[in-house]
Amino acid sequence: MLPLLVLDITWWQFLIGFLVLHIAEGLTMGLIFQLAHVVEGTNFPVPTHMGQIQEAWAEHQMRTTANFATHNKLAAFFLGGLNRQIEHHLFPKVCHIRYGEISLIVKRTALEFNLPYIENRTFFAALRSHYVTLRRFGKEATRI
Repeated sequence: MLPLLVLDITWWQFLIGFLVLHIAEGLTMGLIFQLAHVVEGTNFPVPTHMGQIQEAWAEHQMRTTANFATHNKLAAFFLGGLNRQIEHHLFPKVCHIRYGEISLIVKRTALEFNLPYIENRTFFAALRSHYVTLRRFGKEATRI
């Protein structure tokens, strides 16, 4: 409500701004998280009948998360490092400006322990991978 009190705008201008802001932010956040979790190579484990996932926490993060556009400094700035979801999941309390350095260690460790390190080089490669994954899910769903 602060903009209504401070700015010289009407209630309907405020409402339009409020809706546009939330639609844009919702689409942006949805897209970021889809490109980080619903792409080729990521796993979608099913819990046991007891509701447990049968892998270690860090291993689960590696298998279910992907990075995209990691060499794009503009993407890293505007997304606050969320394009490096693997490092974000493994080190949530570390500032995102360190994710690039950390990624070198994470990649090396993943290779050492035979764990996936899923990465799409560009935003559009991640978008394509997301589309391919959704098509695969759609085809699987129509067979059921």
